[in-house]
Amino acid sequence: MSSKSLELEKQTSSSDKPKTTDMGRTGPPGLPEATKPVNIYVKPVNMCLWRLMLIVGTFIYGSYTIFAHLCEVDGRIPFSSASMILVTEVMKLIISICMFMPEVRRDGFTMPSFMYALPFSVPAILYCFNNNISMQMQTQMDPATYQVLGNLKILSTAFLYRLIIKRPISGFQWSALALLVAAGVSNSYGGLHAKGIQTAGTIHVTLKGLGMMAMYCFISGLAGVYTEYILKDRYQTSIHLQNIMLYLFGIILNGGVWFLAEVKYQDDNKDLAFHLFRGYSSYTWIIIITQAFCGLIMSAIMKHSSNIARLFLISCAMLVTTILSVLVFNLQLNLYFCSAFVLVLIALYLYHKK
Repeated sequence: MSSKSLELEKQTSSSDKPKTTDMGRTGPPGLPEATKPVNIYVKPVNMCLWRLMLIVGTFIYGSYTIFAHLCEVDGRIPFSSASMILVTEVMKLIISICMFMPEVRRDGFTMPSFMYALPFSVPAILYCFNNNISMQMQTQMDPATYQVLGNLKILSTAFLYRLIIKRPISGFQWSALALLVAAGVSNSYGGLHAKGIQTAGTIHVTLKGLGMMAMYCFISGLAGVYTEYILKDRYQTSIHLQNIMLYLFGIILNGGVWFLAEVKYQDDNKDLAFHLFRGYSSYTWIIIITQAFCGLIMSAIMKHSSNIARLFLISCAMLVTTILSVLVFNLQLNLYFCSAFVLVLIALYLYHKK
């Protein structure tokens, strides 16, 4: 037999071998092969649909704090934040399962091991904390301030990118981060010195709100960087399966938080305790539906693009929130807020400058 025939026979025999997953057994392409993550990430849809998804995500993210304030009754949130987030996680899980089913019918399915799924519990814990604190922050500041100060998560994400993923920070980006800090100081100073009744129509923020925001931005950066890492480290795994594992942990965690909160609530309101939808309004359901889709959009961005694109979306949402605040709550802008707004825009330009 000639050397060419032998080579052809080897190639044929190797291509007939079944794929082996990183769990040490053969399985369908729904699970990753034991290979290093690829370096080029392909968008799952064409660029027009991808851009449309980013635009929709921007409007959803910018409207979140608006609807949260519309839910308020006498300056407080009338429902359990853990309940709302639990229902949102269930909705995201249902959508992810529906989107994963065509892949299962086409390729089959191999159940991932618990150890394979365990890393997804880390972002689930971080998001569980952050999603709850995010809702509680709405009573500590106005929507526009929430969105402007929320841009400080760019600061934490940049440092964690440098620390964990070893991505260098350019001189322009360092300048942008400094401007973000200046914007946060300017907006905080104006908000802390706000006079009169503090409503969604006035620029204001409390010291408690600033402390919550600092914690929120750091955890958001950590959760974003870690989530991007595990999604891309298992890039060959279907994003729908990855989301299912993440949301299952989210349901367990948020279900536990809701149960403990209801046990405490039962002491004063025995008849109303353990009512999952207690205090819900039409605005609450709008938040749940939009945030479910927002979570799926963010997962797609982190898997097929990067946290930089996610942060750009979040920063653009600042414009949406400010415009909606003026239209819905007749927000009165002050000099400190306007200065912070301009500084954030300049920082965004410098941070994303090539």
